Amino acid sequence: MVKAVVLGAAGGIGQPLSLLLKACPLVDELSLFDVVNTPGVTADLSHISSIAKITGYLPADDGMKKTLTGADVVVIPAGIPRKPGMTRDDLFKINAGIVRDLVQGIAENCPKAFILVISNPVNSTVPIAAEVMKKAGKFDPKRLFGVTTLDVVRAETFVQDITGEKDPSKTVIPVIGGHSGETIVPLFSLAKPKVNIPADKLAPLIKRVQFGGDEVVEAKGGAGSATLSMAYAGFRFAEKIMKAMKGEKGIVEPTYVYLPGVTGGDAIAKETGVDYFSVPVELGPSGAEKANNILSELDDNEKKLLEACTKGLKDNIEKGVDFVHNPPPK
Repeated sequence: MVKAVVLGAAGGIGQPLSLLLKACPLVDELSLFDVVNTPGVTADLSHISSIAKITGYLPADDGMKKTLTGADVVVIPAGIPRKPGMTRDDLFKINAGIVRDLVQGIAENCPKAFILVISNPVNSTVPIAAEVMKKAGKFDPKRLFGVTTLDVVRAETFVQDITGEKDPSKTVIPVIGGHSGETIVPLFSLAKPKVNIPADKLAPLIKRVQFGGDEVVEAKGGAGSATLSMAYAGFRFAEKIMKAMKGEKGIVEPTYVYLPGVTGGDAIAKETGVDYFSVPVELGPSGAEKANNILSELDDNEKKLLEACTKGLKDNIEKGVDFVHNPPPK
C-alpha cells in the first residue's frame, strides 16, 4: 500500500500533479491538502476510474494531520508562482514560511515519509525542510529530496532539436548543481547516447535549460509560470521514488540532496564546498542510497559552469538555514 500526499494540491502545479498521481497504478491512496479549494479538486478527481482512493482537506478540523497521517510520499508544490521580472529568490520570503510550516506538519505526523520539495526556490527550501526536521529530531537525509527533474526534462527536450531523436526521454542527460539560473549545470558531454552539439549551439542550449522557466513566464504573458511541465517532472520523480520503494533496482535520477547524509556524498561536498547539491542518486527502498560522483568527468566548459553554480548555491543554502534559525519578524 502506498499513500501519496500533495501539499498545495489546488495550485497551478498541485492540480495537474494530483491528476497524474490519481491516475498512477502505484498509488493506493491519495490525500490532498491546501488552504483553499481542496474539496473541489478532490471531488473532481474522485470521478476518475483508477485505483487510488482520494481524500482532501483544508486546514480546519485538523486537516493537515488527517492528510499526512500514514503518508509514504509527500510532494510539496505549495507556494506562490513566479511573476514577471521575479527571480526564484524573490519568492523566498513567502515560500520559505509556507514550506517551514508544512514540513513541521510532516515532522509531527509522518516523519518517515519521503519528502519531495518542489516549492521554489528549491536551493533554499530544501535546507529549510532539513533544518525543521533536525529541530524536531526526525531528520533522515535519505528521505529528503529537492525535485530538479524539470531541468533534466528540459535538457532532454531541448537537445532533441539537434539530435532529432523521436523520443527525447531516451537521451539521458545528467543535470547537476541547483535549481535556478546559473546553479543549473546540464552535462551534455555525458549524454547517453552521446550527442554531438555544434559549438555555436552549445551556449544557447545551456542557457535555455538554465532559464527555461523565464521562457514559459513570458509566453504566458505574466499570467503564470511553468506549472504543467513542473507537474510532469514532479510526477516523474515521485514515480521513480515509489518504484524504488517497492524494490525496483537500477533507478538513478538527479536530485538535490543533503550530501553528508548520503553514501558517496561526502566527497562531492568536499569537492564543491556545499552540503546541498544535485547529482545522479541511486534510489532504493530506504530512499537516497548512493550519490554518484561524476565531477571528474566534466569537460572544461562544464567545470567553469560548476564554479559559477557553487558560488550561487552557497548563498542560497545559507539563506535557507538562516531562515529557520533566525526567522524574520511576523
